Amino acid sequence: MRIILDTNVFVSGVFFTGPPYRILEAWRNGKLQLVVSQEILEEYQRVGETLAEQFPGVNLRPILDLITTNAEIFPNQVLQESVCEDADDDKFIACALASRCKLIVSGDIHLLKVSGFGGIKVVRPRQFVYEYLSRRG
Repeated sequence: MRIILDTNVFVSGVFFTGPPYRILEAWRNGKLQLVVSQEILEEYQRVGETLAEQFPGVNLRPILDLITTNAEIFPNQVLQESVCEDADDDKFIACALASRCKLIVSGDIHLLKVSGFGGIKVVRPRQFVYEYLSRRG
């Protein structure tokens, strides 16, 4: 199964426990394929580094290195028209369209509101864990 994680889900999975952590763990164990664009990867790094200043015991480098070697990375795409109320979230939709990935995991209300656009489903992390990880082992 191929998925895109919004930045908050990715960063929460790195720094905290709970559903985002379980999703990253499933990816590390080969149960999921993570899809990103260069722009998403750069945002993961930027936001992660900012949070790492508050949590100096967390080393972000290994997970970012793992993404660059094990995730599907697509070139940045630009949508002809903004889809999300927050245009900064369009990068996730653009990546999904370019990669033909049909699932974004996000808690962001702007992304959740556009679930269904282009056949892309947007689900919350807890819902993803319940529907896709817990039920399927």
